[in-house]
Amino acid sequence: MVRALQGAVANDRVSHAYLFSGPRGTGKTTTARILAKALNCQNPEDGDACAVCESCLAIAKGTSLDVVELDAASNNGVDDIRDIIAGAWHNTPGRWKVYIFDEVHQLSKAASAALLKTLEEPPSHVVFVLATTDPHKVLPTIRSRTQHLEFRLLGAETLSTLLHDVKGAASLDVADATIDAAVRLGRGSARDALSALDQLLATGSVAEVQPEFDGLFDALTRNDAVAALRALAVLAHEGWDPEQLAEVFASEVRQVFLLQVAPDVADAVDADRARLHAWGERLGLARSVRVLETVGRAIREMKSAPEKMVMLEVAMVRLTKPELDVTFESLDERLTRLERGAMRPVAPSAPATPPLRPIGTTASGKGPAPTPPLAPSRDVTSAEPELAPTTTPPPLDGDVAMAKAPTPSLEEFRSRFIEHVIPRTSRSAQLLLRSARIESVEGVLVTIAVASEEMRQNTELIAQGLKGALEHEFKLPLTISWTVDPSLVGAPAAAPTRRTTSTPLPVEDDDADVDGDETVLVVESAADHLITEMFPGAQEIR
Repeated sequence: MVRALQGAVANDRVSHAYLFSGPRGTGKTTTARILAKALNCQNPEDGDACAVCESCLAIAKGTSLDVVELDAASNNGVDDIRDIIAGAWHNTPGRWKVYIFDEVHQLSKAASAALLKTLEEPPSHVVFVLATTDPHKVLPTIRSRTQHLEFRLLGAETLSTLLHDVKGAASLDVADATIDAAVRLGRGSARDALSALDQLLATGSVAEVQPEFDGLFDALTRNDAVAALRALAVLAHEGWDPEQLAEVFASEVRQVFLLQVAPDVADAVDADRARLHAWGERLGLARSVRVLETVGRAIREMKSAPEKMVMLEVAMVRLTKPELDVTFESLDERLTRLERGAMRPVAPSAPATPPLRPIGTTASGKGPAPTPPLAPSRDVTSAEPELAPTTTPPPLDGDVAMAKAPTPSLEEFRSRFIEHVIPRTSRSAQLLLRSARIESVEGVLVTIAVASEEMRQNTELIAQGLKGALEHEFKLPLTISWTVDPSLVGAPAAAPTRRTTSTPLPVEDDDADVDGDETVLVVESAADHLITEMFPGAQEIR
């Protein structure tokens, strides 16, 4: 902008109207005065004012007739603009007459229309400079007839240089820590930084400029709701307003966020930068974003809340207890914790040692064990040789029926296993069996392969229910053997099937009981299972 304005003055290509827009305290009105000096300077140097001639000194003192400043916020009527327009046609001592309109967006509709007519056909010796913080509120017809220059916030190094120059020019005894604090409080605005420096010099303390949030950060990293509320209570007792607390805390969390994503963009310096960087490492990027969003939402809700501190306290409790929050971010955090817990390997448990009990009592210890019936007496004189004793008990009627059932082929066994056996097991068993495979069937020995040793260890929990489902389907006293096949890791799981039955299906899990003619849906993945376990009755919206 400086180069553009210097070139326009040096080459005598000055526009008849300029629109300066940007945040507060970035030099819009000051730049307009400097432009007025350069246009009327008696000894300009490369498009810049000499600052020593009579015209420059008069403009600096505010006594020049060549520069007219108007506060559009308090002089926004059509009559005020008409007076300005009428005087614009009169000659002035200097070469150019400069009209500076501050906060031009606050002009009324009639005043803006009156100004527009003059901008369309301005006097040849008049330059209008319109300054505003909200350029979108200025009429598009006015913006189109001006040269628009956008001012931006100043960087931390630029503000630090400015304050050090002020320190030297005014011979101030100011420590570098005080200047750094003023730069941080200025937030890119030169005027706010100078005001903060005046305040720091008046109070003589840097520590009391803003609240201390280390206790609150520590509570958030530990998910300690009690500690978070205590930290807020301490800050409230120190006299901090809830809205001010929330805004300053959001500003600090923003610096924590920027230090993790783009450190060169963050404004924090020196010790503050190191402190916030350490908190960022403890919080993590995802948590920092969630804290920033939650606090920002609390700031908006405070505008209409009767008790503002309650909104901030509720926000802190939501951050420390994700189960109380219903946002997608909190649900994602909870699911991530569950998935990490599910992926943690389960240590194989030692086989339980049967409890010792007195001889002659049952396992429950309530009475003597039943006496087995005596075998029929044998005639010692019988000519038949005596058979050796056997350890296999005589088969029961059900076992005899199972033993007589024919053993199906491997392909038929696999098909019936997927279509009929798996749906009869519990939900946890279905998750494991969908990625398993029947390796072989040799007599009554069924070998089932799983993808990892961890999954094989988890089969102990489902073996009993699976054995019952297999024997119910194949009418055979089957024995299950497990093996590990790493090639199953990338193999697609068996597609879920919907099965309509006319008779009740025996299910191991109590929650999975179904009635006749009811559709049974097999869970597709571990994520679906976790969601079902966490939120019973919930429906997924796609």
